[in-house]
Amino acid sequence: MSTSTADPSEPIHVESAEHLSELVEDNAVVLVDYYADWCGPCKMLEPTVEEIAAETDAVVLKVDIDALQELAQDRGIQSVPTLEFYANGEQAERLIGVQDKDTLLSTIEDLS
Repeated sequence: MSTSTADPSEPIHVESAEHLSELVEDNAVVLVDYYADWCGPCKMLEPTVEEIAAETDAVVLKVDIDALQELAQDRGIQSVPTLEFYANGEQAERLIGVQDKDTLLSTIEDLS
């Protein structure tokens, strides 16, 4: 179980690199949404990401690349939105740009 107090049916806002690592390690399937408040496509994707959190067993994490610039650089995030999928602590997939819900659901299904 995650040590986070957040409700897994809602996206969890990542606070640090350590927080991200802990959440990825503690959960079977994780979707990480790298975003920025000024990013129009990120805003378009946000309702979809929230639905994924509510409707699947995947844990959805949100990383603000402006607040966590070093983390984003370490992960090689060059554009937003970038979505990373993890299965059992290992990165399994990376998608860049706005994705439709079906694409995200099928990726999560493949990892579950």
